[in-house]
Amino acid sequence: MLEYRIVPVTPFQQNCSILWCSATKRGAIVDPGGDIPRIEAAIAAAGVSPEKILLTHGHIDHAGATAELSRKLDLPIEGPQLEERFWIDALPQQSKMFGFPACDKFEPARWLENGDEVSIGNERLAVLHCPGHTPGHVVFFSPSARLALVGDVLFAGSIGRTDFPRGDHAALIDSIRTRLWPLGDDVRFIPGHGPMSSFGVERSSNPFVGDGV
Repeated sequence: MLEYRIVPVTPFQQNCSILWCSATKRGAIVDPGGDIPRIEAAIAAAGVSPEKILLTHGHIDHAGATAELSRKLDLPIEGPQLEERFWIDALPQQSKMFGFPACDKFEPARWLENGDEVSIGNERLAVLHCPGHTPGHVVFFSPSARLALVGDVLFAGSIGRTDFPRGDHAALIDSIRTRLWPLGDDVRFIPGHGPMSSFGVERSSNPFVGDGV
């Protein structure tokens, strides 16, 4: 079984997630944007042995602590998709722009593509490339848990911004409708910010991408 704990981090209250396989207690840290002591405390409280870092995209509030945490815990980094390199290379500049602690750029051990899988203990998550908010944004989906980690693609009652460099509103809407909705209305999702929701709820009520729009 896949289990999770959400850890809000950074002044932007970004939802860093700790995922783990209940059978093995092996885990992954998804989008460690900052506040490493808080992330480590959540890992310890869950009794999880982290084996990797997973990234949805390269914005500072999602990836700012990645290089330091990877070095500290000796963890490989998987994701995002290759088109996200320019955001990751710009992390030092992003930290200055948004007043975050200084951070380093990094090279993931594995860039991910649509249709790939990532493993967490005995669990497998599908990778969906969902550009629009950023060009290399990916979503992680657990078919067994009916759970998706969607980063800044979709929120409860909203969608991701597309006014950053290489943002694309039409691509974002297409990603949601062609890659997320087909997963099923019952799928619950952890967004990059704010409360969880389900695809069914958003299809029925989201004012930006609901079925009635």
